[in-house]
Amino acid sequence: MPRMLDVSDEVRAEIGDEEADRLLAGDNAPGSYDCTSCRTPGDSEQERTSTVLFVGDETAVLAFAHATCLPSQVVQVTEEQLQGAVRSINGDSAAGGGPQKSAPEQAVLGVTSGLVLIAGELHPALVVEPTSPIVRPGTTGVGDDFLPLLIEQGFMSVTELSVVPPVLHGWSVLLAAGQLHAVLQPGAPGGQPVAWWQAHQPLQVTDGWRAAANKHQQVLMFAAPVGSIGRQPREDLLRDAIDKAAANGKLVAAALPLAGL
Repeated sequence: MPRMLDVSDEVRAEIGDEEADRLLAGDNAPGSYDCTSCRTPGDSEQERTSTVLFVGDETAVLAFAHATCLPSQVVQVTEEQLQGAVRSINGDSAAGGGPQKSAPEQAVLGVTSGLVLIAGELHPALVVEPTSPIVRPGTTGVGDDFLPLLIEQGFMSVTELSVVPPVLHGWSVLLAAGQLHAVLQPGAPGGQPVAWWQAHQPLQVTDGWRAAANKHQQVLMFAAPVGSIGRQPREDLLRDAIDKAAANGKLVAAALPLAGL
């Protein structure tokens, strides 16, 4: 059965017309899948689905995403990331017998915006949680170095949300036309900031969130390891999850200045 797949010109150029046509016809394409962006289920028979090709030095991995989450595109990643992802998929062999239906989970950061009440005042916040453990670049094996890596960058460990975390200079949150575009970190000495996280499509924020950001001229960023907070549908539930992560010693935070509004 034909799938509701989007195959961009650049993806088609990488995989070839024959493979692209087979995907569109329903061959080598899943009906159901886990979105490589938001990690929730999708169905290419019922909703528009993007093909996302992750390309390393020697391996190509084909993943699928809701078209509302990601456009069809080619993403260059390290061979180490791809090999690790392929090894984690039971029953899948290394690339060579066609694209693999997986993605390098290390590359996916979930970002949720919300208002957080601290000392009687509402502050705009971003909550960042990876979809899988983050290991230190250049290392192998199991473990999660997400929080230690951020602490090395200047983020502070938080055990309760009683005071606003200190400003982390050099980092910033990029807002443009009222939408969230990126979290920026310092670049090379003397160079421009670079994107630590960048939205594939600008994220909408509420009027209240934008007003609070305009008032404080900064955004609070909270980060927690995978599985600590989850995707919460309401701000009160998000706050409860943040408090629980803090109490469990699994939360770091910083106040990031605005790079634009």
